[in-house]
Amino acid sequence: MGIKTWLLATTFAIGVMGVAEAQTAVKLGVLNDRSGVYADLSGEGSVIAAQMAVEDFKAAEKGIKVDIISADHQNKPDVGSNIARQWYDQDGVDVILDVPTSSVALAVSQITREKNKILINSGAGSTDLTGKQCSPNTIHWTYDTYALGNGTGTAMVKRGGDTWFFITADYAFGHALERDTAEVVKRAGGTVLGSVKHPFPGGDFSSFLLQAQASNAKVIGLANAGGDTINTIKQASEFGIVSGGQTLAGLLVFLSDVHALGLETAQGLVLTEAFYWDQNDDTRAWSERFAARHGGKKPTMVHAGVYSGTLHYLKAVEALKSKDTAEVMKWMRENPTEDPLLGKGEVRIDGRHVHDMYLFEVKKPADSKGPWDYYNQLAVIPGAEAFRSLEAGGCELAKK
Repeated sequence: MGIKTWLLATTFAIGVMGVAEAQTAVKLGVLNDRSGVYADLSGEGSVIAAQMAVEDFKAAEKGIKVDIISADHQNKPDVGSNIARQWYDQDGVDVILDVPTSSVALAVSQITREKNKILINSGAGSTDLTGKQCSPNTIHWTYDTYALGNGTGTAMVKRGGDTWFFITADYAFGHALERDTAEVVKRAGGTVLGSVKHPFPGGDFSSFLLQAQASNAKVIGLANAGGDTINTIKQASEFGIVSGGQTLAGLLVFLSDVHALGLETAQGLVLTEAFYWDQNDDTRAWSERFAARHGGKKPTMVHAGVYSGTLHYLKAVEALKSKDTAEVMKWMRENPTEDPLLGKGEVRIDGRHVHDMYLFEVKKPADSKGPWDYYNQLAVIPGAEAFRSLEAGGCELAKK
């Protein structure tokens, strides 16, 4: 081989090595409920949302190879923990996404910290994720129990609903949602008359509804979610609770829940969400593409949050040309978030993603123009008002 040929061959080899080195490979794991009460609000839709984020970001064109895997945690902390450990230890997962069910999310957050990986949570609600159990490796992306209680609780008291009784799912999320909403109600001048806990997931809510009815509270706060909320509202309708003069406050109601209930049953519900598919041209366009891939179903705010969080992570990897956990987390906190679904926001040191929230009311059947046209927007709640202050959470990271 002549010297010129050798030089050309060597240059080519170095160039190929450079291309290989320039590509960053990341693996995302979507961990959620794929078969139970939260499957509609998260489930396969969250996998689709993550895939759409990778495609819209054009990750491959930017030298980022992304693999996405998924699993069903069955709403059980032990199952979720085992999957997270296997993903981190054996399967090379860098980031876990979604994770509804707060008890599972809190367990996965701890494992994520131990393994020095990243959790971008969209599905769980407990404020403990950014409070006493906060982690430098976890971002709580879409909503939390404080924002829900703050939005819906304040609105209901202002409307005259100043006495409350809670029907609460008996696990971390339900307890946090009742606690946070009760504080808001009391701060707004209302009174909590009592509460009752139901098993998670629940089945027959009749005895709990009878206790709520007997309390004569003006507002019955439903501190549950997904299939539990749907069944509670259906059975409340059978008991004539709303027609009897009491009001139901769905403290965590998703679009998928309203779709399952139907407007005849759900009309008049006041609720707080981070996203609604029909808010503007951007949300409508994205949601049409999502629905085309998800059997015609419009996205929930959990799906929107998975998309938004995935985008911000990919922006960090591109900017740093690295997936190093500490560097990526630092970049995500230091740089503002912006995307077509949740708009502008920021990631605080405690892991709370702060962005606007919205107060909606479910339309009457006569006011709906067709399938999935379910909400009227009542108010925008600015991020600074929607979420608990950094100082109030008790996160160790906020003290440094």
